[in-house]
Amino acid sequence: ISYCRHKAFITCRLTHSGKSNHNFYSRDVETDIELLYKAVPQIGKVFRIIDKIGEGTFSSVYLGEAQMHDGSRQKFALKHLIPTSHPTRIAAELQCLTLAGGQENVMGVTYCFRKEDHVVIVMPYLEHKAIVDIISSLSFEEVRLYIYNLLRALKHIHQFGIIHRDIKPNNFLYNRKTKEYALVDFGLAQGTADTQIDLLKVSRKVIPKRRTVTGGSTARSKHSKVVYSSQSTANQKPQRAVPLGVTCSCFQTDRVCNICLSRKQQIAPRAGTPGFRAPEVLTKCPNQGTAIDVWSAGVILLSLLSGRYPFFKASDDLIALSQIMTIRGSRETIQAAKAFGKSIVCSRELPRQDLRVLCETLRGHRPSPDDDDYTPTHRPIEEQVKPEDTYDNTHLHTGHMETEQWDGGWGGVPDEAYDLLDRLLELNPATRITAADALTHPLFTDLIQLT
Repeated sequence: ISYCRHKAFITCRLTHSGKSNHNFYSRDVETDIELLYKAVPQIGKVFRIIDKIGEGTFSSVYLGEAQMHDGSRQKFALKHLIPTSHPTRIAAELQCLTLAGGQENVMGVTYCFRKEDHVVIVMPYLEHKAIVDIISSLSFEEVRLYIYNLLRALKHIHQFGIIHRDIKPNNFLYNRKTKEYALVDFGLAQGTADTQIDLLKVSRKVIPKRRTVTGGSTARSKHSKVVYSSQSTANQKPQRAVPLGVTCSCFQTDRVCNICLSRKQQIAPRAGTPGFRAPEVLTKCPNQGTAIDVWSAGVILLSLLSGRYPFFKASDDLIALSQIMTIRGSRETIQAAKAFGKSIVCSRELPRQDLRVLCETLRGHRPSPDDDDYTPTHRPIEEQVKPEDTYDNTHLHTGHMETEQWDGGWGGVPDEAYDLLDRLLELNPATRITAADALTHPLFTDLIQLT
């Protein structure tokens, strides 16, 4: 449930009905609140739950109010984790909030309640609106500050060895009035090899060399298809159905043979939200680091600069990979994949886009061929973004955009913004800019002293 949408509904109903209290919500929400009171009775002794403001796969978030010692009433966000959550995962999320939270735009934790297998994490409440509802009115300066503060949060958690794994606007809250920001939801977080979060520590596995080359998966669009497979360094042991030593002939082709289809799938982390996953996640690269968060930040910046949210929208990982190719180029994607041990085959070559041309055209500030000052230095955007003979037009979601009455400084976006975008969306994680280095980018020259 989007909090801002639900709140607007509540406000409308309250005004219409003449009621002045906040306990007016749908029957479903009322039932959920009653169940939470029953599941964790001590909650009712401290908080009055006002509303349900969020719901995900692994948790639900409620807005609660508590009376403080000085008599004032303060709002909190209460995150109720689903009872089937693994205890280690819950403890790890709490440890992230406790050690890294409360500073540098990272949400902290105030209290934690537990009754049997029900856990409620209580955090400060930051009033905010969803990006989808404000993207049409954001100024470029707001976008610049939003990304800067997101990078501050990423630098901070990365210093603790935390990989957030689910960076998206819904997890980076923004209050336009107070200019406050908060990175939330560490439910999918993982640790780097040297993480300072004990419960996120991982064992680095040495991947032996293989003598055979195995195939992978395929993704097909209307007129093109993308195939990726593991290189010879991938640790994919054949199942018993495939005799040892049997090789195939589908490697580096646009098909996957029965031998490869019968092999055991390579296991690699792929948690995250569709549309924000990095190339190394989409291709199941076993070695993933903090660079995947930086890629997600780049996708957010791409959305904000173009005025389109969500920017990428795909039904599966390989369709998502082909969408990335339409922006970053197929040749460049194939070359980057080789660096992290993956082989990609694309049936047609997709050119790399000029990010300024792409964003300005989508936002409506790019001159059209009818304008007197139009200079055709690039291929028409219709050919660049959605070539009908190469890929269908589902890879760019139209989102919400209103440009008729609002400029917001978009007529003079500096080159530095697109240079940073290019570095955040670097296809190779090894050469992708880090959050710490991004904060020193010329786009933030006047803000560097705040870092």
